[in-house]
Amino acid sequence: MDFNLTEDRQMLSDTLNRYLAEQYPVEHRNKVAYEAPFHDPSKWDELAELGALFALAPESAGGFGGTGFDISVVFEAMGRQLTPEPVLGALMASRLLNAAGEDQEALLSGATKYAVGFTEIDAPYELDQIACSATAKGDNFTLSGRKSTVYGGQATDVLLIAAKLDGTLALFEVQAADANVTGYAMMEGGGAAEVLLDDTPARLLMADAGDAMQDAINAGIVALCAEAVGAMDVTHATTVDYLKQRKQFGVPIGKFQVLQHRAVDMLTEIEQARSITIKAAAELGGEDASRYASMAKNMIGRAARLVAEEAIQMHGGIAMTWEYPISHYAKRLVMLDAQLGDTDYHLTRVMAGNRAA
Repeated sequence: MDFNLTEDRQMLSDTLNRYLAEQYPVEHRNKVAYEAPFHDPSKWDELAELGALFALAPESAGGFGGTGFDISVVFEAMGRQLTPEPVLGALMASRLLNAAGEDQEALLSGATKYAVGFTEIDAPYELDQIACSATAKGDNFTLSGRKSTVYGGQATDVLLIAAKLDGTLALFEVQAADANVTGYAMMEGGGAAEVLLDDTPARLLMADAGDAMQDAINAGIVALCAEAVGAMDVTHATTVDYLKQRKQFGVPIGKFQVLQHRAVDMLTEIEQARSITIKAAAELGGEDASRYASMAKNMIGRAARLVAEEAIQMHGGIAMTWEYPISHYAKRLVMLDAQLGDTDYHLTRVMAGNRAA
């Protein structure tokens, strides 16, 4: 497997990293991430102009990417700056619209924001446990139920909703203005929403959408893993820099062998996380995509927590302050585990797959 980026992906990576480093310093990120709409609409438009959203879709859908590696490039750059823009919802929506054969011009240009409603309170991860229901009314449909933790839902124009239609998992399009949407900031910043549907008008996109939904989730997992790798890289680099500057007994604490070993252990975990993310990205869209997505999410969850904890401990009290970036990186790394299935959930999926094999 070639671990090097293609020329086009390297160019995209350089462009996004440079733009986000200049336009999304941690001070600006913290200013917008916790106040409605929990992102910066002007930066969303600029990201779209840079082509970040077009990289999420294949050429057949009007984009110029759409592979796991294209997704990884975008989200690793976002992870480096803890960017709270609602790109995860756009990615998952793009996968669904592509499967349904729907036009994506408005999504890829950033003109229309999309969010995806899978999660429910009693069905946090499993698609077959979804209770939201669809009812046919002539040639039209209505939806009833509740969707929880809809990422980017606080700022969306269109919702793609998973609901049961005659016992089969189907995909519907709902205008956000027609639903009861309550937005809020997540614990680590960025936005999500609770969506209440009560005979809400909807348009049927796919009558049997289970496989397409799983593909969208797999793509979302690859994105989150890449985001975590970017955030862990910055966390490790910041920690090593601190060890070189902080002095104790007249010498930098980075001279202490025990701290050197802990910093190396962090780096080892990050490189393992990077490798499994590359593998999951390579398998996206294939027969083993779900298995490798679960393997990656499980490893990333464990590695991200270790990196966050080690960074906090080696920084001491400074790491707990709002003004110091590490506190925000650590919080995001820990909370990433809860999105699209936590460590235990994905370990169970991997074990179940191994038993089946």
